[in-house]
Amino acid sequence: MKRYRPHILVVIALAVVLSTGWHSSLRNALTDLRFAWQSRIASGDVVVVAIDAPSIDQIGVWPWPRRLHANLLHRLEAAGAQDVAFDIDFSTPSDTASDEAFLTALREAGGSTILPSFKQPTPNGGAAHINRPLKPFSNQSWPAVVNVAIEPDGLVRRYPVGEKLGDVQMPSMAIVLAGQDVNRRPPFLIDFSIQSTSIPSVSYIDVLRGDAAALEKIRGKKVIVGATALELGDRFSVPNGRIVAGPVLQALAAESVLQNRMLHWTSDVGMIAGLGLICLLMMYSWRRVAPGVRVAILIAAGAAIELTAVLVQQHWPFVIDTSLFHIAIVAYLTAIALDEIDFRSLLGRIAESRFHRIAMSLGDGLVCTDEDHRITVWNPGASAIFGYMPTEIIGRPFDTLCASPTEAGTKTFAIRDAARQALLVPGGAVVVEFEGRRKTGETFPVEASFSGWQGTDGFQFGAILRDISVRKREVERVRYLAEYDALTGLANRNTLHAGLLDLIAAAERRSSKVVLLVLGLDGFQQINDMLGHSAGDLVLRAVAERLRAESDSKAIIARLSGDEFAIALDCASEPIGAFAERIARAFEVPLATGTRQHRVRISMGVAVYPDGGQNADDLLSNGHLALTKAKLTRRGSHVIFESAIRQELESRLTLESELALAADRGEFELFYQPQVRLIDGGLVGAEALIRWRHPVRGYVSPGEFMPVVNTSALSERIASWVMDTAARQARAWELSGNAVRVAINLSPSQLQSGDLAHSVAELLKTTGLTPSLLEIEVTEDILLHDEARVLDIFKRIQQLGVRILFDDFGTGYASLSYLKKFPLDGLKIDRSFVLGLLANSDDAAIVGSTIGLSKQLGLTVVAEGIENRATADFLVSMGCEEGQGYFFGRPMPAEAFEKQFWPAEIEAVSAA
Repeated sequence: MKRYRPHILVVIALAVVLSTGWHSSLRNALTDLRFAWQSRIASGDVVVVAIDAPSIDQIGVWPWPRRLHANLLHRLEAAGAQDVAFDIDFSTPSDTASDEAFLTALREAGGSTILPSFKQPTPNGGAAHINRPLKPFSNQSWPAVVNVAIEPDGLVRRYPVGEKLGDVQMPSMAIVLAGQDVNRRPPFLIDFSIQSTSIPSVSYIDVLRGDAAALEKIRGKKVIVGATALELGDRFSVPNGRIVAGPVLQALAAESVLQNRMLHWTSDVGMIAGLGLICLLMMYSWRRVAPGVRVAILIAAGAAIELTAVLVQQHWPFVIDTSLFHIAIVAYLTAIALDEIDFRSLLGRIAESRFHRIAMSLGDGLVCTDEDHRITVWNPGASAIFGYMPTEIIGRPFDTLCASPTEAGTKTFAIRDAARQALLVPGGAVVVEFEGRRKTGETFPVEASFSGWQGTDGFQFGAILRDISVRKREVERVRYLAEYDALTGLANRNTLHAGLLDLIAAAERRSSKVVLLVLGLDGFQQINDMLGHSAGDLVLRAVAERLRAESDSKAIIARLSGDEFAIALDCASEPIGAFAERIARAFEVPLATGTRQHRVRISMGVAVYPDGGQNADDLLSNGHLALTKAKLTRRGSHVIFESAIRQELESRLTLESELALAADRGEFELFYQPQVRLIDGGLVGAEALIRWRHPVRGYVSPGEFMPVVNTSALSERIASWVMDTAARQARAWELSGNAVRVAINLSPSQLQSGDLAHSVAELLKTTGLTPSLLEIEVTEDILLHDEARVLDIFKRIQQLGVRILFDDFGTGYASLSYLKKFPLDGLKIDRSFVLGLLANSDDAAIVGSTIGLSKQLGLTVVAEGIENRATADFLVSMGCEEGQGYFFGRPMPAEAFEKQFWPAEIEAVSAA
């Protein structure tokens, strides 16, 4: 089988070529080359009368009247042309006079004219349409087919002798023109070695005008009249990259007939015999003759066969197909090359070259050793890792790269152990880590993948080495980030949770308690908003440092989220309350962050194991609940978790849901409490107070639901509703002729959510309310937010003409400073001072001082909580101008307010 392998390869190659038809392309290419190598001159017996560009310029746009063709035919007959073939369509009628003129010319020509017929494909892919000359024309002329076949490569090579059109076998134009008989012969190959430029050609317009030189050229010649102008599109691609016009192609076919060059392929028998001869020659000489001789024989045979084909084609009308000969020769040359190549050696050299390229381009270190573990291969990656050049390290033991043990009893890494494991592991590779040593003496972690193999020089070992010091550091970094907060360095929630588990386990054994403090910063969002997050980060770091300083070294300090921290510890060393208070007092001292100092208060929720939670999750959950309670009720202090807190917060959640439904259902109402001039009892205004008419409980006290509203997401929505409703009511009263100043309480959310001054301006514009009839009451906790921004908003509101009053004056620690800072129109003395005015001299002194201070500052004073005449008289005597309280009227709906105050004014209050 091995002996016949080359010949089987050749047979397979020939079978593949024959089955795919590739040899046809080679055959055509070889034939076309022979045409290019040979050159023949046309006989001159066929002349083309060209419908060329000059003719179109002179005569006009194509198609031309047939009377011109009649005149042309007369000229040709007069000049002595033998036969005239028109490559022009005469299948459709034109004007009658022209058709009659052309018919007359045909009769006078006496049957020496050839008119074309042709098949024309239909657009829908049906049967081809046959175009024939008009019946009168065909009766006076010879019929001829002008169709040619275009091959798959787009070229025209073959020319039909004739074609059946309908029921009639019709000869081709070149056959008729050459005077040949029509018989059932196959198409022939046009001899394209005949130069198309050697075919005589005259211009249509020259013949028509009777040019003597043109007429002389056609005397005694066969004439083909047809379009050669590019714009008429009658063009065909022929071998060797040439393009010829339709009439020229017909002339080349006629010349092939006239010169006995109707080329035909030779029989396949000779080709098969030649292939068999080559195969026998190769089979005989394969082992008897040297490969170089066989190659020379094949090349000589190919050249001889091709030369023979050229000579035959040049002298006889035969084309020898040599394509399969050349394919067989190429296949045998390939078989010789494959037979002579030592593939095993070649593959070995290729593998060795590839290994060398890969080894030298690896970023990792590649080290190979012999069976004694001495280094034989050292790549640039290994040099980059260890610092040794190849000349310094090759030949030295692999152990040179290993660090010595730093601790007594530590075993040194040995390549022998790793190599032994590599031989035992399936796949032959084992990955280990060891401490490497650079040339400088520095040690570092190395990851090595060891393998072993049998080489030509004995057993060898290889290792891919990687410096994993960066990876180790990244692992440590990832582990750190998984357990600690990146900003503050404190433990994170996961570490806190694990620490709580350990503390609870220890507390169970000792029957002690574990305390968890969850701390939240009050007002931290304002620091971020005003100064930016970078300043906020500095504050968080400062908070972490202070918690470390104030906590026991055994305590776990963690950052839970943005501004929430936690401290977990065994509380045996210090009482819970005392520890929480100490932490709170620690933040009375401002935090220093660079050039700034920040006063930060913290609220704390405390959960104690086991009463405040049986496990870590419960402690964390309950600590957060206690923190929520502290922020709602005891900001800056701590709240210890009790079960009642959960119930209270759940009730708050329920209340928030009911309030949201109440807002959707329109259950809120505004009541109005009168404000009067104390000197005469005249009505000057009303304070708008929100009320909630619950569908089941009836009216709910504002003291129950307003604290929830002010600390929930509903705050802004409800506050906006109050302002809009109060302003519309004040406008309704103004339109009815009763101008009453309406005061509304401002919510903190209205300052935080947007531009309050713009909202007030839009409200005044929408309602048409006189600005002086709208009064806004603000409390000290509102003024604590971003003083600069609040100051700007209040100034713009005052510029609109709206009054601003300071509500609950005297209850805050910085009220007097706010009277100086903020643009105010008046203040309201808190009811806590007014109720005890008659019985408490301190309250009387505070109220009197406040009234005096207000007059000096030009502020209006309104006293709240007046419940009897004596208190009203006393305030009048102190100089108070306005007041409100149950003595003048409770809060009431707008309808009740109108009924009570529009008919008659309030009874005057006499001065004491």
